Amino acid sequence: MKLAFLFDAPVRSFILKAEGVGWDHSTSKYFFSFVSRYGDWPELLLLGILGFYIARRYQSARWERIFLVAMIASTLAGAVTNTLRLTTGRTRPRVSPGMEQAWHGPYYHGKWTLGHSEFNSFPSGHTATAFGFAIIIFLANPIWGIPALLLAALISLSRLVLGAHHPSDLLAAMIISSCVAWFLWNYINKTFPLRIDHAADKSALNS
Repeated sequence: MKLAFLFDAPVRSFILKAEGVGWDHSTSKYFFSFVSRYGDWPELLLLGILGFYIARRYQSARWERIFLVAMIASTLAGAVTNTLRLTTGRTRPRVSPGMEQAWHGPYYHGKWTLGHSEFNSFPSGHTATAFGFAIIIFLANPIWGIPALLLAALISLSRLVLGAHHPSDLLAAMIISSCVAWFLWNYINKTFPLRIDHAADKSALNS
């Protein structure tokens, strides 16, 4: 984790050089802005609700559980991450050079940093919620989990290229969401075993 902080400044410098002067009006920026806008927790929750409804429609108790736990994991990971970033006071990359890159904590220059977006860089909320959701899908079904993880990675990448977060912000969020998802998935399955015929359940989902 400590090594990730060493790459924050070089990665940001590389991104700025790669984006160039026409970045603000480029198709790439519009694309990543779209991904970032619709890759947040409310949209992920709607996706989970839709998946849950489809699973119930096809009488798949297993996939009902998967989508339900994915929504819970995404919410918990986001809650933990947002609590942390409201207190760290780390400045976002995009505020430079007008503002110094630093960790200011919850109080800076006579005012609270809570509620001020420019001080909410560490960790990444988008990354935590996206990976919290995707990791559950992967643990339950790797075949569907791989596309889910790729989508989560794209959401995370969008936050990086838009200057909303440093690489270490993303890594910290991934670690948090991985821990939350892994413990939640194992706890649910051990505490509330799903006594169903998985072969019949799969057949019902695919029919």
